[in-house]
Formats: sequence, C-alpha cells, structure tokens
Amino acid sequence: QEPSLRIVPTVAPKSASLTAKANSLGLHDTLQYGPLSIAAETKSRGGLENRLTRWEETQDNLKLTMLRDLHGVHAPTRLLMERKIVAANPHMPGMGQGNIHLDILMGRDETLEPADFFLGMDRSPSLSVHSDMEKKLRM
Repeated sequence: QEPSLRIVPTVAPKSASLTAKANSLGLHDTLQYGPLSIAAETKSRGGLENRLTRWEETQDNLKLTMLRDLHGVHAPTRLLMERKIVAANPHMPGMGQGNIHLDILMGRDETLEPADFFLGMDRSPSLSVHSDMEKKLRM
C-alpha cells in the first residue's frame, strides 16, 4: 500500500458501470443479468462502515510512514519483517491460539477486546493432544 500520513481512511468513490453487463450491442442483457438496478450497481456501503473496516489498516500505514520518515526505510521494513516472522509461529495443538508477540508488535498489547474474554466460549479445548498433533501433521 502507498505510504501516507492520512489519519482516517478515505471514502471509497461510488461508481456505476453498465458496460460490465452489456451484450454485444452495448445494451444491458436483462435475461442473463436480471433487471437493471443502479442502486445495486453502486454497491454502496455506508461511509462510516467503510471507515471502520479500514481504520486499523490506515492507522498502521500512518505509523509505518511516520517511522520511515523519522528513522529511515530500515525501521518499517524491520518491523514488518518481525511481524511476518512472529505471525508464522506454529502453535501447539490443544493450546490457546493467542499470539502475544504479534499483539506487542502491532501495538495491541494494552487493549482489551471481547475476543480476549470470550475466545474459548465457542469451542471447547481438546482433551487429546495426540489426536490434535496427528490432525495437524496429517498422520
């Protein structure tokens, strides 16, 4: 993604295209694609919803850009490399899937989210570590 100092995500432009569903004469093919609806073509999501879904990405981009401007290109490159290494860390089956190392590198170590409390509620821990290892290793 392009480095930027943007604090909030941009609003996605709304565009409608009729050429994607046009036949050889340039007209909308109703039999193949159904009735024409400009509202469905724009695929408009709310501006707030769009900003909320891209909030963390924009904030991370801002932090990496400021880090690059302050310390040089090596600093964000090193941080991204460390994140990639830590994210690929294999875990022991039957144990929790939390990755505190990645949370620290992403700056989420001091935040509390519902997933921190209710992570184990939907699935119970496995009682057989051996069967989990066999499943993981495809044995």
